Amino acid sequence: MNISKLVKLLSTTALVVGFSTLAHAQATRTWVSGVGDDANPCSRTAPCKTFAGAISKTATAGEINVLDPGGFGAVTITKSITIRSDHVDAGVLVSGTNGIVVNAGTTGRVVLEGLDFEGLGSGLNGVSVISGKEVYIIRCAIRNFAQNGVNMASTTSGGHAFINDSFILFNGGAPGSGFGGVNTQGTANISSITNTSILSNANFAVQANGANNIVGVQTSVLNNSPAGISLLNGGTAVSVGPSNLVTGTGTFTSTLAFQ
Repeated sequence: MNISKLVKLLSTTALVVGFSTLAHAQATRTWVSGVGDDANPCSRTAPCKTFAGAISKTATAGEINVLDPGGFGAVTITKSITIRSDHVDAGVLVSGTNGIVVNAGTTGRVVLEGLDFEGLGSGLNGVSVISGKEVYIIRCAIRNFAQNGVNMASTTSGGHAFINDSFILFNGGAPGSGFGGVNTQGTANISSITNTSILSNANFAVQANGANNIVGVQTSVLNNSPAGISLLNGGTAVSVGPSNLVTGTGTFTSTLAFQ
């Protein structure tokens, strides 16, 4: 092969590789719509249909935004990402499975904002945290799951779930099932709950199960569950200030004053 032909071959190869890279590039911001299509690139003008369809096209630490109302389905999150709906109805309706599974590794940071989770009585957990450093659940409604509304069980030591301005209702299946509103277990995990109503769950509003697992509650309502606070195997519950309404059995381990 002469030099001229070799140069042409290398140029053509580089061009093909370049086009392939562009075709598979992930965007830092993607969009979903109730009338979208997962075959789309998930852009503002060509949105995807589901969170699962959008996540593969969204870069690590990027954001999936909800463009208009719809049901966007279950998804497993394996990287740092934000899924956000700004006061647009964004449904995660499931049956027989988890709503959103967070399996984001030891440094993963996940934000779930403005989502509406419905388990239809047979969904497992609304949000199931398997691994991840930080999970933020903001302005979400989580209801009718047969297991827990939020199951914080990260294998990452010191995993932290922040639950703010949310409603967690009617979870846990039947009395005696051992499930309820927010369950914190695993390896030294923390759930921090602020300005949240956890109501009418089958067995408990909040639970910390295992030594070094902590539930912290501030300006929240834990009402109409058999146990407001369930502590198993050395778990701890902390009230931040005298700011919570709690009914049912169980008490806080300690109270921290506002600083």
